[in-house]
Amino acid sequence: MAATDTPCPWPFSFLRRSWANPWPFSYPPHLSPHLRKRAAEGLREEKHAENEGNHAFTIRTLDGDRIIGGIGLDGIRWMHRDCFVGIGLGDREFWGKGYGTDAMKIILRYAFSELNLQRVTLDVFEYNQRGVRSYEKAGFVIEGRQRGQILREGRRWDVIFMGILREDWQKLEQKKRKKKEAQ
Repeated sequence: MAATDTPCPWPFSFLRRSWANPWPFSYPPHLSPHLRKRAAEGLREEKHAENEGNHAFTIRTLDGDRIIGGIGLDGIRWMHRDCFVGIGLGDREFWGKGYGTDAMKIILRYAFSELNLQRVTLDVFEYNQRGVRSYEKAGFVIEGRQRGQILREGRRWDVIFMGILREDWQKLEQKKRKKKEAQ
């Protein structure tokens, strides 16, 4: 299914950017195997009848429609209205160009507006400061860390936990609308 064929009121063709990660040409190991598999197959969206707790999308370039990564909501707990989000970009050519911030903003809109979720959570490795900044731009705040969890190149790194609540996202959206109206 092409992104623009989805029944959502806003086109997923905008889900075409992603952030940089430290794993060239592959997806981060903390992403669910489900998301890695679906992104590699180039599917835009997946909704399993047997498991509606996962929504995965590929991220493609606007120019050339090239698959450059994947983003998805995983582990949705409908009773609590929360989930995890994972995003990955393999090709360094697309790192540091704002793709992740754009994709994250769009998937947050989907999570809060379409799925009516209350909270979205993620974790990121401490050495991925570009990712941390991207998540902060999208509205996530650091909520905690697991110290020394990751061993990479002989050094211990923390796993940082970040989250965003629906109310925080709504405030950011309202601020953005006011800024647009003032122009």
